[in-house]
Amino acid sequence: MLAAYITHADCARHEMGAQHPECPERLGAINDQLLIKGLLDYMQPHDAPLATEDQLSHAHSSLYVRELMDASPSEGHRQVDPDTSMNPFTLTAARRAAGAAVLATDLVVSGEAPSAFCCVRPPGHHAERAAAMGFCFFNNIAVGIRHALDVHGLERVALIDFDVHHGNGSEDILRGDARVLMCSIFEQGLYPFTGEVDTAANMVNVPLPTRSGSKQFREAVTEQWLPALEAFRPQLIYISAGFDAHREDDGGNLGLVEADFEWVTQQLMDVARRHCHGRVISCLEGGYVLSPLGRSAAAHVKVLIGAD
Repeated sequence: MLAAYITHADCARHEMGAQHPECPERLGAINDQLLIKGLLDYMQPHDAPLATEDQLSHAHSSLYVRELMDASPSEGHRQVDPDTSMNPFTLTAARRAAGAAVLATDLVVSGEAPSAFCCVRPPGHHAERAAAMGFCFFNNIAVGIRHALDVHGLERVALIDFDVHHGNGSEDILRGDARVLMCSIFEQGLYPFTGEVDTAANMVNVPLPTRSGSKQFREAVTEQWLPALEAFRPQLIYISAGFDAHREDDGGNLGLVEADFEWVTQQLMDVARRHCHGRVISCLEGGYVLSPLGRSAAAHVKVLIGAD
């Protein structure tokens, strides 16, 4: 059975202006590396569907969903925060990105795919229940998680976020939901300047100092994430897969390398095999320098899909 590879050409039509780091070329950089390394041979491609208003409203307020849809410009750009804007194709791209997480959930929970990688943009983990921010419009992973819980009836789902920035939006939506365990690692003192204090019992935030590097990253995973995951016994694991903690990405300064993303994915797959029949869904978040982004995503996906 092949892992699912979910993407859509519409995700490349969203753009926020020349030189913006969250650019359409990000998806091509990842796809090229997956192709070069032969990983697409182990994956079944799927077109990301459009998330419905009802699916989006499991994670966002209905009013926010409607307001964002109404805000879509017919031409040019419409600013939603200082570094986030919409063009005429943004809304469709954002609905595809969230729809990818919904489809991934359907495929993996039903047993049609053992795991899934959603190669989509815009990213989602900064989008709060009623606010777009930080390049994000809908919280793709939270939409998928709520679909697993509310539609498929799962009782315990884990969210792992290793983006260099704290997933404040995911925390805003999922805090206090005892059905979800959220474990995150991020760089201290970096946008969005949140997460250094756990706001609910289901949050395991691990802020790391600048230039922590591989050793501190791996110690944090081993000492804090893994015991929490073992105690929680998730039925499904979601990953907010941001690769901007790479040492070649100037969006942050944690100093990780491809081997770290490969290692952490292996730890999560081991947990998944013990507790949830190997079921893992990964959605792209950050990573803005194309070469390390492509290489890191490929290292992550290779382990995710069990390729030799």
